[in-house]
Amino acid sequence: MSDVDGDMDALVRRVDPDRWLASRFIADAEARADVIALYALNYELSRAAEVASQPLIGEMRLAWWREALDEIHEGRPVRRHPAALALDAVVRRRGLERAGLEALVDGRLREFEPWPLGEDEVFDYLDATAGCLMTLAARTLAPDSQADLRPAARAWGLAGLLRRGGRLPPGWDAGELRARLSKALDEANAELQGLPVAAFPAAAYATLARPYAAGGTPTELSKRLRLTWAVVRGRI
Repeated sequence: MSDVDGDMDALVRRVDPDRWLASRFIADAEARADVIALYALNYELSRAAEVASQPLIGEMRLAWWREALDEIHEGRPVRRHPAALALDAVVRRRGLERAGLEALVDGRLREFEPWPLGEDEVFDYLDATAGCLMTLAARTLAPDSQADLRPAARAWGLAGLLRRGGRLPPGWDAGELRARLSKALDEANAELQGLPVAAFPAAAYATLARPYAAGGTPTELSKRLRLTWAVVRGRI
């Protein structure tokens, strides 16, 4: 593992522990580092809205990452940012297309608009953020994967909206959200039957949506057990 890979692994373990735990089920160390690099990018994008005092500043942060994608895909020297350097290595190894990565950047633009989400916006937002990330990770692990991971990502994202509070569409209560989450999980498991085994860790963490939606705070041991059971069964 390179120094950059080690730094990204430590970062993701700290800021995105559920995805990090799921990545432990990726047997190949290089493939694991590549997925971790995508999770580090996702964290940097999510911070654009969280740390920006004004929408324009946040949009400038996203523009910075679009410029980094230009450098990576045009073969120019890449800016000396650890996540950008790690992403450059992933793109070179896996041949990830710019369109998917740029979609992940653009998905964060919704963060700069007023909240909460409208009912029609919920799944568009989740598809563009959690869904795009999960799909990129799965295709990094299994390039030929055609499974639709949007339902799994929607379940994960709905649980996240519930945990963050104040972001549910008007008229949605916790019961409505849990019903929609349960439906998403059923749809996800139907789709996951076609997901290559090697790519399953990219979606496995969605199994934690259940305890989160129930209002629980699972321990790390509980998370590990749930993830192990999900990987063994190939179901979330």
